[in-house]
Amino acid sequence: MNRRDVMQRILAGVGVIAGSWVPRLPLARARRGDGRLHAPVRPPRQTAVPGLQHLGLGGSRDGLLYIPASYRAAAPAPLAVLLHGAGQEAAEMVNPMRELADPLGLILLAPDSRDVTWDVTRREYGPDIRFIEQALAWTYDRVRVDPARISVAGFSDGASYALSIGRINGDLFHRIAAFSPGFVAPGEPTGHPKIFITHGTNDRILPIDQASRRIVPDLKAQGYPVEYHEFPGPHAMNPALLKVAAAWLAAR
Repeated sequence: MNRRDVMQRILAGVGVIAGSWVPRLPLARARRGDGRLHAPVRPPRQTAVPGLQHLGLGGSRDGLLYIPASYRAAAPAPLAVLLHGAGQEAAEMVNPMRELADPLGLILLAPDSRDVTWDVTRREYGPDIRFIEQALAWTYDRVRVDPARISVAGFSDGASYALSIGRINGDLFHRIAAFSPGFVAPGEPTGHPKIFITHGTNDRILPIDQASRRIVPDLKAQGYPVEYHEFPGPHAMNPALLKVAAAWLAAR
């Protein structure tokens, strides 16, 4: 099954229509069912080693932490949580971001979803929320994070998830970057994070007219500050806009 088929099955299963979220069953209020992350920043208890490392938390589906060479424990650093697309894994977000993160001193945390894609896309908020909490706590033990510069970013299904949990956890994530999102899942918003969205005009997987061109006006109508960029291309992260987004994520 190719990636487009995977996305079409996922979207059909949850009832995403024209960029809007139409759940066929109500979201259960199980533990973490509201999408809230309980991950307060704390001082590190270990000495960080710059470079790329596996989290070692999730078995075959785990995640990656990248600490730039410029990191210094004495200075709190910006942190971006990166969320991959459906059928992907952490490396597909970290690899294109590593060189961009180095001069910015931007720490990258990329967890793998527990299943083929993020929980709320297929069921309800739950296992992925808990794993992201665990990954954040693990990261805080190793690096000194600036609580005013924690962001979340994602591509495709990861972009939809970033927008969804970013709004719910706006007191944690001060910035949200979404590359080719398809929808925003429901949830009680907290805070007022800044938002950066890109989308290819030739996207055949999540067509722009049914996705970002509806999502962006809705977010603006809710009062969110949104920076929006379209580019002539397919369902992908545009390298030039990714560079702009990396600097935006690391900004104060």
